[in-house]
Amino acid sequence: MNSEDTTAGSQVLAILELLADEAPARSFEDLLREAQQRSPGDAGLSRLERAVRIALDIRTRTEQRRRRQSGLAALVDVLQDMTLQNSLDGRLNVVTRHARRLLDFDMAYVSLRLPTGGSYVHKSDGDTTALNVGLEMGPGLGLGDMAQERGAPFWTPDYLGDQRFPHSDAIDRVVDSEGLHAILAVPMTYDGQTVGALYGASRAVRHFSPDEVSLLRSLADLSASVIDATRRADRVRAELDRTRAENSRVSAALSESRSLAEVQTTLSVMCLEGADPQDLVRVAATALGAGLMVRNARGQALACTGEVPDIDTATLVGAMVGSRAATSVVELAENLWAAHVTTGVEGPGVLICRSTGPLSDEGRRLLYFTAQTVAMALLLRHNLAAAAGPARDEYLGDLLSGAAHSPRHLAERARRLGLDPTAPHVVVALRPEGGKQGEASVWGSSYAYRLAGLKTLRGECLVLLLPGSDASAAARAAVDELSQLLGHAVSAGAAGPVRNLASVGKAYQEALRSLDTLVALGGAGGAAAAGDLGFLGLLLSDDHDVDAFIASAVGPVVEYDAQRSTELLRTLDAYFASGGSPTHAAQELHVHTNTVARRLERVTELLGPEWQQPATALEIQLALRLQRARHSVYRPSAPTPPAVQADRFE
Repeated sequence: MNSEDTTAGSQVLAILELLADEAPARSFEDLLREAQQRSPGDAGLSRLERAVRIALDIRTRTEQRRRRQSGLAALVDVLQDMTLQNSLDGRLNVVTRHARRLLDFDMAYVSLRLPTGGSYVHKSDGDTTALNVGLEMGPGLGLGDMAQERGAPFWTPDYLGDQRFPHSDAIDRVVDSEGLHAILAVPMTYDGQTVGALYGASRAVRHFSPDEVSLLRSLADLSASVIDATRRADRVRAELDRTRAENSRVSAALSESRSLAEVQTTLSVMCLEGADPQDLVRVAATALGAGLMVRNARGQALACTGEVPDIDTATLVGAMVGSRAATSVVELAENLWAAHVTTGVEGPGVLICRSTGPLSDEGRRLLYFTAQTVAMALLLRHNLAAAAGPARDEYLGDLLSGAAHSPRHLAERARRLGLDPTAPHVVVALRPEGGKQGEASVWGSSYAYRLAGLKTLRGECLVLLLPGSDASAAARAAVDELSQLLGHAVSAGAAGPVRNLASVGKAYQEALRSLDTLVALGGAGGAAAAGDLGFLGLLLSDDHDVDAFIASAVGPVVEYDAQRSTELLRTLDAYFASGGSPTHAAQELHVHTNTVARRLERVTELLGPEWQQPATALEIQLALRLQRARHSVYRPSAPTPPAVQADRFE
């Protein structure tokens, strides 16, 4: 082996050692330069130059392969990091962060396409201002739009100085404010659809290599697939949410429907069992969570629960007509509803509902069903009253006539008709002043059945036997309802209470006397019991309850004297006996005039300021006379109590 071969072999060995050590390119160039200096005219230099070129090619390909492997590994890392994110924003944050790290960008950002054309900056990493995120870029403007339109990467070493593409003032302001020069934009494409663009930017003039462009494009394509998958997942989740919401709504509607169907069944059963409208309304109001009121054609409340506002007659009439025509409820105002209540035997009524919020379709159907159920209950009650009318009328007729029957027989008949023979009852005699006894009789049957009483006709009078102990209140309630129905005045006399059915006849006679006296005194269209007529009632009453009359006239004064040992009653007697003169009364009582004045002031406090009016004063004087007479007859003789001191304050 000659010296040339030895030299060439050592040089090749040196090149191989440089390749093995992954030496930089200049090391190969230094080796070639040294050989040229040692042997300028050596024929083996050409072989050495070729060996260096081959070594540099091998080194370049190795470096490219290493970069590709590093890029692929980086893409795997990006994909893994993105799988840890659930939202689109989180995944795009991963993309921009890795793009900056992998390609040594100062700033990386993503733009997404708009349905109307153009795009907008959605995410950014490395920015120093708040101007870029949300920035809209019109169609055909900027590198990103060009890259998306052409479907290929597009880059510039110095954006503001490059006139190869149309500029936008808004984009240029952001580039200038961020201090950017070199910008690389690659389209984000998946399955033939471009969803946006991925950008890398440097704050220095820079030329991008094919490997850098390729790596960023791979990252963009990966991002596009993730964006598409994320959007599809979002659509699936949104659809699932809508499905769940719809299922929840349907389930709630079914539950409400089942619940209201149960309420309808309950109302139907209650109606068939003869429930009162008030009970029906209470059940429906609980189910609806609303206030309900049933009003008849005369505006009277037949049943009510909760708070329901007053509504004028014109509105109610319109609601009844509209509800009947539409066979459904009508809305009077916000959260205020109405449904007609038609029985066919009386004027139409209306069911009014005040809800706390809008009624559902099921709620409106239940409200209308409730109205018809109430109408059915009223009709059944009317029919039952009509069916039981003859027997009930006959029984009350026997009681009023005083026909001889044993108490046991009367009690048994009362129980068969649904009356409690041991309960107190009152008798009300009603006289329509404008006729229409037929309509009054029909009303009386329903009214008596509703209140668990009896009704019959006697001449011009409609006679009611009703459970209760307040004859005056019963008479006033009956007059109010019947007068509105007939449209003219109705007078009533009442008596009671009676606790013995055999005494109903006497109570009836007393009620008639009270009625005749009331009319004779000019009180037609009113209602009164014997107790309401003062001393006239005392004369008309069968039992002549003197104690009750005295108590009604001067009871507070009698009680005051008894509790404080005063002489207000004696002072009143002396005052009236002296013709209303305090001075003469003081002389009669042997006290000072001021004492009489103070006593009369106390009487005013006890009896009210009207006690000296003629009518009231007459009853007080009559009560004083009855009190004095009763004491003289019934009181046993006893020593006269000591006189009260004249200067005592009373």
